[in-house]
Amino acid sequence: MVTVSNESMPLMNPGSASCRQDSRPPGFPTKLPQSDSYGLTRGCSPVPEIHSTDETTETPLPGSRENHSPDAKDLHSDPDMPDPAIIHHPDDLREFHGGTFVPTMGALHEGHLSLIQTASQHPGPVLASIFVNPTQFSPDEDFDAYPRGLDQDASLAAEAGCDAIYAPSPETIYPEGPEAAVAAAAAFPLPPAAIRPGLEDADRPHFFGGVCLIVQRLLQHARPARAIFGEKDWQQLQVIDAMVAADSELSDIAIIPAATMRDSDGLAKSSRNTRIPPSERDRALGLGRALQVAHAAQHPATAESMMRDTLDAHDLDIGYAVIRNPRTLLPVTDFTEPARALIAAVLRWDGGSVRLIDNRAMTVWR
Repeated sequence: MVTVSNESMPLMNPGSASCRQDSRPPGFPTKLPQSDSYGLTRGCSPVPEIHSTDETTETPLPGSRENHSPDAKDLHSDPDMPDPAIIHHPDDLREFHGGTFVPTMGALHEGHLSLIQTASQHPGPVLASIFVNPTQFSPDEDFDAYPRGLDQDASLAAEAGCDAIYAPSPETIYPEGPEAAVAAAAAFPLPPAAIRPGLEDADRPHFFGGVCLIVQRLLQHARPARAIFGEKDWQQLQVIDAMVAADSELSDIAIIPAATMRDSDGLAKSSRNTRIPPSERDRALGLGRALQVAHAAQHPATAESMMRDTLDAHDLDIGYAVIRNPRTLLPVTDFTEPARALIAAVLRWDGGSVRLIDNRAMTVWR
């Protein structure tokens, strides 16, 4: 019998044990005040399984029209829609405690808005954060170039059902100062899903320490009943869930996954997609096509080979194309239990490049 598994983040991309204290990215403030006492680092212990929610609805196959949600908002704000309150300090978040939280780095697109729409289906207020996290950028990543447009983002968030935007300053999030913040991210105790799989952790060794640190502090400030994360960043979803489950102060917060939003041609929505020239769009669709052809495979090694062949046919530089356990992200030997296909690849063209990721659940063969 064949069944489709339904195992169940937009967010950050931070600093890790490989970061040095003097390697803060360009644009990180050189001096931060020490007056704020929020968000002391707590750390975490290994927690291998997601603790948050029931199984989620599986994302349709890449390229199918079902991937394009009819409820997704167009990226044009309604001039008659009042903007949500913009809050800059955690002391002003008390009325939003116990609600639903959606952390973002801004530059909102339909994928982010779908997370806010999901949040609005839960009881209580909806709070989204917009914070471009400096500790998640390595020295060779351009912190200053990350797009910022708070007013536009606030208008779009309001249309999607957001009640308020939390837009703290770096000084509020990291009162200890930039060097100490980078060091805290580098020293953050990470769960196994952040260090063992050899996926994002291998390609961006600075990443998950900063992710865990910023998510921990935002959750300490927002104190929600639940937080929504997209499934497109699958490894990040597992890492954050494990970190939250291991933190005694945060472990009662439910981490709720939301299915990946896709354009009508199957490309997973991402702020990076705006960098893809129209002439290179078809090559970018190689990720979704690779996942689609792998879905018919009856053995993990076959699926991985099919994915790599498809990515090669689209002239993409492969970072990884693997089949893994959806929780531990370690290799699997068959499809008798749930498994996940995960891809990272770089699309290059004359004058530019963009790194893309995608994933989907594999068929369970019993």
